[in-house]
Amino acid sequence: MVPISLFLSLAAILFCIGLYGVLTRRHLVIVLASIELMLNSVNINLVAFSAIGPFANISGQVFTLFVITVAAAEAAVGLAILIALYRNRNSIDVIKHDLLRW
Repeated sequence: MVPISLFLSLAAILFCIGLYGVLTRRHLVIVLASIELMLNSVNINLVAFSAIGPFANISGQVFTLFVITVAAAEAAVGLAILIALYRNRNSIDVIKHDLLRW
C-alpha cells in the first residue's frame, strides 16, 4: 500500500511546476500547458483522497472525470483563442497581447 503522503507530495510538486510556468513564461502555449498541469495535480489529490481514508468512496473519482472533461473543453477553447490571436497579431507572446491596456 502506497502512503497518501507520496500522492500529496507528487501533486504539490506538479502544482508548483505548473504555477511557475504560468507566472514566468511568456509563450501562451506553455501557459496553457502549465494550467493543464495544475488541473492534473488537483485530479491526483481528488483520486488519492477518494481512494484512501475512513470514508473511501468513488465520488472523488467521478468528480475527477468531470474535471478532465472541463479541462479538455478549456484546452480546445484556449487553443482556438490562441489561433485567433496569432492570426490577428502574428505573435503568441503574452506581453504583446495587452488589448485592455490604455
